[in-house]
Amino acid sequence: MSRIPRDKSLDSTIALMGDPYRFISNRCRRYRSDLFETRLLLRKTICMTGPEAARLFYDQSRFARHGAMPKAIQKTLLGVGGVQGLDEGAHRHRKQMFMSLMTPEGIEKLVRLTSAEWQIRVRKWASMNAVVLYPELHALLTRAACAWAGVPLADSEVEPRTRQVTALFDHAGSIGLRHLWSRRARKRADSWAADIVEQIRSGRLRAPEHSAAHVVAWHRDFSGALLTPQVAAVELINVIRPTVAVSVYMIFVAHALHTHPQVREKLQAGDEDYAECFVQEVRRYYPFFPAVAAQTRLAFEWNGYQFPAGRRILLDLYGTNQDPRTWERPEDFEPERFGRRDGSPFNFIPQGGGDHYFDHRCPGEWIAIELMKLTADFLTRRMSYEVPGQDLRIEWSRLPALPRSRFVLSNVRECQELHLQRTRWRRR
Repeated sequence: MSRIPRDKSLDSTIALMGDPYRFISNRCRRYRSDLFETRLLLRKTICMTGPEAARLFYDQSRFARHGAMPKAIQKTLLGVGGVQGLDEGAHRHRKQMFMSLMTPEGIEKLVRLTSAEWQIRVRKWASMNAVVLYPELHALLTRAACAWAGVPLADSEVEPRTRQVTALFDHAGSIGLRHLWSRRARKRADSWAADIVEQIRSGRLRAPEHSAAHVVAWHRDFSGALLTPQVAAVELINVIRPTVAVSVYMIFVAHALHTHPQVREKLQAGDEDYAECFVQEVRRYYPFFPAVAAQTRLAFEWNGYQFPAGRRILLDLYGTNQDPRTWERPEDFEPERFGRRDGSPFNFIPQGGGDHYFDHRCPGEWIAIELMKLTADFLTRRMSYEVPGQDLRIEWSRLPALPRSRFVLSNVRECQELHLQRTRWRRR
């Protein structure tokens, strides 16, 4: 029986917070192992990386999610009582509620709504000297997500609701005042969503039948009872929040187009297959969420290592997507790699692994892909812009990681406007 390598630090919480995306993979390389044990928040934790570890992690007979995630994340990013903390039949039943929203028609509707918001924003940006893209995307996506979910949002509400929803993912990994603001935002967002649920149930608000608001409000849990307003609120926010969080990936689409300009020409040609490869490579190459947590249900042996019962486990998402055993030259940005490989639910896991219906893989993964394609289309074919001098280095210590400048644009123009300008010039 092999002994799991142990990190020498008394507690690695500070080291993890300082480099959340590379903490696990760097130490695994140090110990020449796919796993090691450490203490995080003084609790013994086994950290794992790689496709074999991912396959093990999604074995539901060995791992459970309930109680695995730190309270700080539950109180901000995930909410209390949501699908992420459920197991077995209760999880599969609740997950089906989310999967029922992920129809091709439903996703297409969200893309249309988001495209309309993009068009409005591009016209606004054309009158501005400079545009900080990341915060602009938050309001754009909040409007689109709420309209798609059947959640009423008055113009006066857009700014405060955008701040609240954004704080759930943008400040969740912070400490101090930013973390406290994220907790406060969670309470306010949940209260807002619970009120919407109660309005729907009382008949004071009519949400479209297939909208997220309607589906969540009338969903009956595994026991056959309606969700409590508090849990229904968490699940409704679990539709809106991840959609707005796609702003992180959208920024990385812009970053990839700027730092790897050779891909722009192929995207401008409208090659849909290449657009798919491009956004998948963005998801592989750039950081999004660093790890997911579970805990062992029982003691077991794997690859000669003994796992004790009740031990918290962290699976390295970013490091698995960079694993050289799976990916040739993982440090290179190469969209073409996705045109010549078979997919696997365990070696490409930017939003979790396993099966969408039965495992804890993000049900909104298809939404992220389509909204990223839409972003690439706008940035290459439907608008023009310049990228002024700025600091585009990635902040690896931040959750979520972002370019330091949040990606600034200038001289934004609609392509239609450019066409009209060229026509007028030729007539002169």
